[in-house]
Amino acid sequence: MSQLSLRTPLGDLTLSEEDGAIVALDWGRVEQQDRTPILLEAREQLQDYFDGLRTGFALDLAPHGTAFQRRVWAALRDIPSGQTCSYIGLARLLGSGPRAVGQANGRNPIPIIIPCHRVVAADGSIGGYSGHDGIATKRYLLDLERRNQQP
Repeated sequence: MSQLSLRTPLGDLTLSEEDGAIVALDWGRVEQQDRTPILLEAREQLQDYFDGLRTGFALDLAPHGTAFQRRVWAALRDIPSGQTCSYIGLARLLGSGPRAVGQANGRNPIPIIIPCHRVVAADGSIGGYSGHDGIATKRYLLDLERRNQQP
């Protein structure tokens, strides 16, 4: 597996690639840095996202997970930047229960690029976040996206 790290306002992130597709994004830095075309493109797109120049990602993704998890992660990519969806709303869309959707959401191996941070509780409260620094990171990402939607 090839990996490349980058510095972001949320700290160091590491992208992982297998067979020309992004398979993971993790908090932290790795020693061995591989400069493959897809990793360089993903790093550039993430930097543009954090700089407010990009609201979505155009990358080949191949997250490892069950068929249901991959369905949930695909649905997450359909939530527009700057907007949110509830766990219940996503569950109804997928014909599933909100708990199963929440579990799949929490196991997302490519956070930010697959925007699990856009899923909130049914009452509109922020809900949880399994990424680095939890709720603070989720709030940061949602606020960043809302700011970038402004004309």
